[in-house]
Amino acid sequence: MKELRLAVLIDADNVPYANIKEMLEEISKNGTPTIKRIYADWTKPTLSGWKNVLLENAITPIQQYSYTTGKNSSDSALIIDAMDILYSDKVDGFCIVSSDSDFTRLATRLREAGMKVIGIGEQKTPYPFITACDKFIYIEILKSSAQEEAPETTKNKKEEHSISKIDKRLIKLLSDSVSDLADESGWTFLGEVGNFILKKKPDFDPRNYGFPKLLLLIKSTDKFLIEERETGTKTVKHIYVKTK
Repeated sequence: MKELRLAVLIDADNVPYANIKEMLEEISKNGTPTIKRIYADWTKPTLSGWKNVLLENAITPIQQYSYTTGKNSSDSALIIDAMDILYSDKVDGFCIVSSDSDFTRLATRLREAGMKVIGIGEQKTPYPFITACDKFIYIEILKSSAQEEAPETTKNKKEEHSISKIDKRLIKLLSDSVSDLADESGWTFLGEVGNFILKKKPDFDPRNYGFPKLLLLIKSTDKFLIEERETGTKTVKHIYVKTK
């Protein structure tokens, strides 16, 4: 399978620089960042903390002066660059790093052009931008992963590193998704469930609930039967799930 070439475009005014390393590692799980640019008015002293981060991670800073007080002018520069990159045919997808709803229409337009769009931002990100992306990742779960020095096993530790609660809506989302994909016997291949849920809810991620994998999240609900099936390869087994 061909790995996606991604253009990573970062809105420096709307994301913290402290976890940029974790963000880039996360992006690398989805493809190869072939273009990395960050937009801001770099004359502002408040952005001085970005300097070392940009050098360490080979991110190209794009200067955009603030012509009007109170208006984020770097938004328009990012959008114009995104469209230029789109028509250059150099990438297969985009990663927009921002917590700003101004990029909702951009994400929609890029997807209309057949691009995969991944969003990364804080929990405060307006939902229209989240749903405009194929997948949206919260910075807060990347912070939690970075803080973990060893695997945590206690319930309290899980709750510390989660940003969402397991509730009836989540259980229904999981149950409905498993049922929608189920064969005549009611079993569903777990490998298809995660991608199917993302189509319904782009910000879904087991790490939001304190679990590194979907299987562990499903097991914790005690609402599903789980079956391991042989594949003919000793080291590979397929996991199937079924609602109880």
